[in-house]
Amino acid sequence: MDFTRTVLVTGGSGFIGSHLVCSLVDRHPDWRIINLDNLDYCCSPRSLESIEDRMNYTFMKGDVCNSQLVDHIFSTENIDVIFHLAAKTHVESSFESPSNFQRVNVEGTRVLLRAAHQARHQPRRFFYVSTDEVYGSSLHKVFDESSPVRPSNPYSATKAAAEFLVRSYWDKYKFPIIITRSNNIYGPRQYTEKVIPRFITLLQTNKKCTIQGTLPKSRHFLFIDDAIDAFLLLLEKGIVGEIYNMGTSCEIPILQLATELIRMVKNVPEVNDWIEFVPDRPQVDLRYPITCEKLQQLGWRAEVTWAEGIRQTVKWYQDNPDFWSDASAN
Repeated sequence: MDFTRTVLVTGGSGFIGSHLVCSLVDRHPDWRIINLDNLDYCCSPRSLESIEDRMNYTFMKGDVCNSQLVDHIFSTENIDVIFHLAAKTHVESSFESPSNFQRVNVEGTRVLLRAAHQARHQPRRFFYVSTDEVYGSSLHKVFDESSPVRPSNPYSATKAAAEFLVRSYWDKYKFPIIITRSNNIYGPRQYTEKVIPRFITLLQTNKKCTIQGTLPKSRHFLFIDDAIDAFLLLLEKGIVGEIYNMGTSCEIPILQLATELIRMVKNVPEVNDWIEFVPDRPQVDLRYPITCEKLQQLGWRAEVTWAEGIRQTVKWYQDNPDFWSDASAN
């Protein structure tokens, strides 16, 4: 079959990546979707079961830092679009092994950029999926795309460093890059180290929600379906060389999050029995407020309410209690 477009998604077996891959495969049967993933601990092949036999889907197991492999992909495939999601993303782990984050997040991006730029068939778009954490924390100031970058942990520092690499290819070569910086994305199939699935999983195993420190931390949460819609809109309407914030006005204090999930999962009136405060990690940001007017001007809006998104998420974890325990056993 002749495909009209070939899209490479790195990290396509991860949480966001698997949802993006499934959407691209389903919505565009005339596009070839290639997923490059090394199947790290936070990935599950089960996330892609629904499309693994589709004619327009190809899985390649490999490390984005492997320059020989990445060069081979770009020399043998006519890649039109790259969505670069492969990354290490867990803040606490980044304090324990910053060199691993440096390798995957910075070196992996360098390898991919170089191969894409030197490819015989020149890509039309290179999307670098970053994070609102590159701005650092703010109690009052709302960040837009021109706000200074002040990362405050090893994870966000490596994402910011990779952004500068990506920008350099635009500045020097006018290579058609687009950078996205998103709020916390949540939904079904997210690995259990992130706060929402962590709380749900703890409660499902009759353990308490552990909240770090006593300062009033909050996060803005964006449902996965709205994030995927933003990526697909930017693919069609995004302006090359630009940065786009992806977010929502839905800001939830972590204590409120725990309270809501306790009521939903345990169905008990007294929530305090299910909350435990534990020591804070070395560096913690209280909140990351961003504005998304630039993306909204292209016609995007977050459509899924917090109530509906968290309902769908909790239901999925209740319906699939062994999803991640099975994956870790493989």
